[in-house]
Amino acid sequence: MRYIIHGAGGIGAGIGARLHQHGHEVILIARGEHLARILTKGLTVRTPEETFTAQIEAVDHPAEIAFREDDVVFLTTKVQDSEIALNDLRTSAGPDIPVICAQNGVDSERMAARRFRRVYAMLVMMPAVFLEPGEIVLHGTPLSAWLDAGRYPHGVDAIIEQVCDDISSSRMIARPDQRPMRIKYAKLLANLNNAVDALVGHESRRGQVLQEIIKEANSCFTAAGIEVAPQDELTERRRAAFTLGEISGYDRPGTSSWQSLARGRGIEVDFLNGEIVLLGAQHGIPTPYNQAVQILAHEMALKGTNPGSGSETEIVAMADKLSENVN
Repeated sequence: MRYIIHGAGGIGAGIGARLHQHGHEVILIARGEHLARILTKGLTVRTPEETFTAQIEAVDHPAEIAFREDDVVFLTTKVQDSEIALNDLRTSAGPDIPVICAQNGVDSERMAARRFRRVYAMLVMMPAVFLEPGEIVLHGTPLSAWLDAGRYPHGVDAIIEQVCDDISSSRMIARPDQRPMRIKYAKLLANLNNAVDALVGHESRRGQVLQEIIKEANSCFTAAGIEVAPQDELTERRRAAFTLGEISGYDRPGTSSWQSLARGRGIEVDFLNGEIVLLGAQHGIPTPYNQAVQILAHEMALKGTNPGSGSETEIVAMADKLSENVN
């Protein structure tokens, strides 16, 4: 198989670099200064065990690729960029190319399934940092990632079995999963704190807001009849794959949402907390805390405010105001 990484940021470039390092054919689709650095100097990859430079083929658009029958695409853009990325891919490669949604949230699979015949859902557990063009930092050790996957919405086939084998031979681990969405919904629950972390900083993991957004989400999942893997299962399986290792001079500053704000990029809160807001609207469940996080995260992104400069008090006040407006 040849792997096309559509969106070579921290996750995409990390997966691509590990596959390439272990002998698999890879093409990265990147953009801007990041692409320029990869083309001229290669992709620098820092891990707790080693630093290496991967000389990987890279382009800035799917139209530059002569697609083959053995190609498999990893969609690794931020979810807010999925629509454009999938349209570009369909135009360039046609509807039969296998597409693996290796992203946070649960919406890209729905987008892809409208356009492609073979769509796969992939859990992404990969502590990666992407702040500098041409460089990614992978903090997981001894493995860099846990990437279980299956067909969307359920099932396993020969393609995803081969993909999981190739990943598992490349300093990562992936297992075919007959019901991949249950674990992706569990990851969504964990990712509801991403925007809070971007707004407030690390203390968000112990505060009232996190408790409230998770409570709202669980109420929505129950009302919608959505199967969600227990968080203990997610935690235990992650710990079996990797822990966070130290890399001298390269601390992990924050979640992917924190990094997006730090780089002046858009934030995918609409497809994390916004997914809960959508479910709440569909099933009559109030979601003021998730709405407040969504609103304030967008305000921070639009203003270009530094991540971590908000407060939990601000989120609580916004949630209270939203609750009053509903009542």
